[in-house]
Amino acid sequence: MGVEEEFLLVTPGGRPRAVAGAVLAGERAAAAAGDPDAATDPDRPGGDLEKEFTQEQLETSTPPCTEVGALLDALRTGRAHADDAARRAGARVVALATAPQLVQATVVPEPRALRIGEVFGRTAADQLTCGCHVHVGVDDDEEGVRVVDHLRRWNAVLLALSTNSPFYQGQDSGYQSYRSQVWGRWPTAGPTAPFGDAEGYRRATQALLDSGTILDAGMVYFDARLSARYPTVEVRVADVCLDARDAALLGALVRALADTAVTADPDPDPPRAELLRVAGWQAAHAGLRGDLVDPLSGLPAPAADVVGRLREHVAPALRATGDLAWVDERLAALLAGGTGADEQRRWREEGADDDEVVRRALGRTRA
Repeated sequence: MGVEEEFLLVTPGGRPRAVAGAVLAGERAAAAAGDPDAATDPDRPGGDLEKEFTQEQLETSTPPCTEVGALLDALRTGRAHADDAARRAGARVVALATAPQLVQATVVPEPRALRIGEVFGRTAADQLTCGCHVHVGVDDDEEGVRVVDHLRRWNAVLLALSTNSPFYQGQDSGYQSYRSQVWGRWPTAGPTAPFGDAEGYRRATQALLDSGTILDAGMVYFDARLSARYPTVEVRVADVCLDARDAALLGALVRALADTAVTADPDPDPPRAELLRVAGWQAAHAGLRGDLVDPLSGLPAPAADVVGRLREHVAPALRATGDLAWVDERLAALLAGGTGADEQRRWREEGADDDEVVRRALGRTRA
């Protein structure tokens, strides 16, 4: 398993800053000068630091990990590395899935990104959003599609556990994850119908390309998809997490879901995509502070009960990898203390303005 995290680039005072190009140029210069903290390993998935769609963002990625402890160490190292690189350009990185301030994002000056901005207009212009993408290794595309289809019921619960974007463009959005609402405007984003097998997946994605609606295969933005770069399933549903431990939790849960998918019988009654879309909306709206849609019954249930269903579903897989006790501890902490969205709302209730929310989040990002 591995995790990619997207971060906002901000001034030390907490305002979004369009300096991704300068950060990456400084990183290359530091590496050329022999700075060991800037060294990169091209064999690591995604490299150490990467650009994203806008100049106000930066992405990190972990190497493949087999142990949750190693994954957490890699996440913390990646966050520290990104923040140190940003500091060289007079900025910081912060793990918020949306900026609370009113801001106009700056698309990176590259042909593909500029073309997306031209074709998709306001949808593209609003995409100053930061996600957490979990990769889990699979043997081949057939196994990968089995995992993708199995994940369908549970992706909304993963979103609820990661919610970290209550504020957007200077306003309280009324959601715990407004990032997911902005991201959902892309034509291919969100839940899918079951694919059945690798050929079914290929036919579906080719039909999207043939429609002429998206520019290329990189714009297939399903909640869970086969990675075009690695032999993995990539789960893209989550907000970037304020706490690195919660990103590691997502990694452990996605791996456990994948392990369960490989050994489980095919779903005899797969839920319709319409219900999954409703479940995702409800997870974005309520987070862990209200009812969610039960992935097994399709009925409303308290978030703690729904999280408990997920835990019960993957407990054998977590037990087999030795992760069950650690996952139980993190789930209990989230249910008791809330997600990043809950913490941001507490800061606001204490009197923090937009910039102060970001400044407080800076400390949590590297904690």
